[in-house]
Amino acid sequence: MRIHPLKLFLLQALVAVAFLVVWHVGSKVPIAGKYLLPEFFFSTPLDVLGRVVKLFAGGTIWKHLWITLAETMLAFVIGSAGGIAVGFWFARQPLVAAVFDPYVKMVNALPRVVLAPIFMLWLGLGIWSKVALGVTLVFFIVFFNVYQGVKEVSPVVLANARLMGMNERQLFRNVYWPSALSWMFSSLHTSVGFALVGAVVGEYLGSAAGLGYLIHQAEGVFDVTGVFAGMVVLSAFVLVIDWVVTRIEHRLLVWRPPAAGGQA
Repeated sequence: MRIHPLKLFLLQALVAVAFLVVWHVGSKVPIAGKYLLPEFFFSTPLDVLGRVVKLFAGGTIWKHLWITLAETMLAFVIGSAGGIAVGFWFARQPLVAAVFDPYVKMVNALPRVVLAPIFMLWLGLGIWSKVALGVTLVFFIVFFNVYQGVKEVSPVVLANARLMGMNERQLFRNVYWPSALSWMFSSLHTSVGFALVGAVVGEYLGSAAGLGYLIHQAEGVFDVTGVFAGMVVLSAFVLVIDWVVTRIEHRLLVWRPPAAGGQA
């Protein structure tokens, strides 16, 4: 079933409005003498909005936003590039993939929070320790999707391409790459959020600037409004980056037919 973009937007806006109404009523209207969402613990939507406006109007947010953006984009680009390259390599070299398979699984299973202090010890409290943490999150998401995308190439298509005399470079460009693109962009949408998570967690654990630092400072003084304001900025930040990735995806995958249940 195709959904008109305007109808979809209205439904999405309705969900947001319903959430805000429940939040506001729960924090401002007592039920049986008790608040469902006590203001001390949950703040209020208007207070959070006012704090976000104050952060941007006062200019204090811009430095922190830029640092987090730089860390996120570096982690996203480096992790994605590494995941794409290694994913293609492993998919095209079965022996290499078999040899390194247990080590890949072992490293992927390591809790990233445990790695954060190690990166800070190695790389210091600057942006690179946060970038390294983000890379470990992004790399494996992209790697597994690209690897699977290349492995999913139809044997019939591959055999026909070789029958037509395509060499390895032509197979990569005309067969493997288009097959992996859909998988790759699917992983990139998820990777954007994880790159930001890596940057913010690193800032939270040890930093002098960034959105994670602001949230940590607010938590330290029990400023719930400040914490939620930072979370709102982070959420908007992810949506903007995801929108950019979607635009690039539509441009590169213009040849792909729309899904049967996709949007209009």
